[in-house]
Amino acid sequence: MRVAKLCFAATFSLCVFNILPSLAADIVVSKNLQLAIDNAEAGDRLILAKGVYKGSIVIDKALEIIGQQGVSIVGNGLGNVIRVTGSNVRLKNFTVTGSGLLLETQDSGVFLDKMSSHVSVENLTLLDNLIGIYAWGSTDSLIKNNVIKGRQDMHLNERGNGIQVWNAPGTIIDGNNIEFGRDGIFVTSSKKNIYRNNSAVNVRFGYHLMYANNSRIENNISRNNTIGYAVMFTKKIDVINNQSIDDKDRGVLFNYANKIKIIGNKVFAKKQLQAAKKCIFIYNSNGNVIKNNYFANCEIGVHFTAGSEKNIIQNNAFVNNRTQVKYVGTKWIDWSADGRGNYWSDNSAFDLDGNGIADNIYRPNDLTDQVLWRYPAAKLLINSPAVQVLRWAQSEFPALHPGGVVDSAPLMKMPEEMLNINN
Repeated sequence: MRVAKLCFAATFSLCVFNILPSLAADIVVSKNLQLAIDNAEAGDRLILAKGVYKGSIVIDKALEIIGQQGVSIVGNGLGNVIRVTGSNVRLKNFTVTGSGLLLETQDSGVFLDKMSSHVSVENLTLLDNLIGIYAWGSTDSLIKNNVIKGRQDMHLNERGNGIQVWNAPGTIIDGNNIEFGRDGIFVTSSKKNIYRNNSAVNVRFGYHLMYANNSRIENNISRNNTIGYAVMFTKKIDVINNQSIDDKDRGVLFNYANKIKIIGNKVFAKKQLQAAKKCIFIYNSNGNVIKNNYFANCEIGVHFTAGSEKNIIQNNAFVNNRTQVKYVGTKWIDWSADGRGNYWSDNSAFDLDGNGIADNIYRPNDLTDQVLWRYPAAKLLINSPAVQVLRWAQSEFPALHPGGVVDSAPLMKMPEEMLNINN
C-alpha cells in the first residue's frame, strides 16, 4: 500500500502520520509485463511502450493495461496468452498472439476466468490463437471492437472459435470482426447476454448459440459461412435486424428454439441461387414470432418441419427462391395473422378491391412436391405423363390437396423497407 505522510506543525510541534487509501497511478511499462502487474496496486493503469511483451500473463487485480500501435503480447505456444482472474480489469489497444493449440485445455488469446467479472476487452487484435477470447464463467464483461483472425492451418474441427462464451451472464459482445477459425461466436449455457454489431466471415457457423436463454442477437453480419445463425435448445431470445449474406447451407437455423422473436432479418445473395441452400430451417420450434424478414435467392426459402407449432409468420418477403416452402405434413398451417400474410415473388394474383391483399389463397406446394420430398428417386418421373396428370387433377379438384402451408392473405407488394436490399 502506498503511504502518504502528512506533517502538521502546531504549538506542540506534533507530526501526525496518516495512512491514506491507495491512489491509482499511471505506470509506463517497457519490459517484463508480468512483474509490472505483480508490483502494481489495484486501480493502477499500465501504459505499454512500443515493443513485444512475453506471455503468458495472469491478471489477478483491478488494472488497466493500455497499449498502442506496435505493442504485442506474444505467448509461448502453451496455454493462454492472457488469463484474467481479477475483476474490473480493462485491456485495450494491443495485439495478442501465440496461444497453445489444445482444445481440451481451452487455450485462448484472452481467457476470462470464472473468478473474474466486469472485465473490458476492447480494440485488441488477436491473431492465430486457438480461441480468440473465451469468457469462461465470468460475469458482466464487455468484449468490444476487437479484430480476431483464427487458425487456417488446422482441420476445421481442431480449430477454436473466435469468441467463446460459457455460463457468462451479463456479457456484452459488441462490434467485433471475426474471420477464420471454427465458429465466429459460440455460446453454450449462458443467459442474459447481448450480441450486437459483430461480423463473422469465412467460418463454419457465424453465430452458434445453445442453451442461451433470455439473450439478444442484433445487427450482426454473417458472410460466406456454412451456416449464418444457429439457435438450438434455447428460449426467449430476440433475433433482430441481422444479415446473412452468401452463406452456403442455411442462413438461419432454429432447432428446439421456442418463444423466439425473429424480426427484420435478411438472408440473401447478390446473385440468384448463390445464397444458402435453405434461407431458414425451423425444426421442432414452437411459439415463435417471425415477422418482417427477407429471404431471397435460396434453393428453399423456408424448410419447416418436425412438429413446429403456434408460430406467427407474417409480413415476410420470400423472393426468387427455387422452392418457397418445404413442409411435409398433413396439417393445414396458415401463415397469416390479423388479415395480413407474406409477400411471395412467384404468386401471380389479383387484387380487385385494391387493399394490398391478394384475392386468392397462396399455396406454395402441391401433392407432387410432397411425393418428391418423401421419395427423392421420383424426380426421374417429373416430366412423365403420370405426374402431369396428377398436377392437372389437383388443380381441378382442390380436395386432393394433402395439407401443408397456406397463406390466406398474401401481400401483393413487398414491404417498402425490403425493396432495395440487393442493391
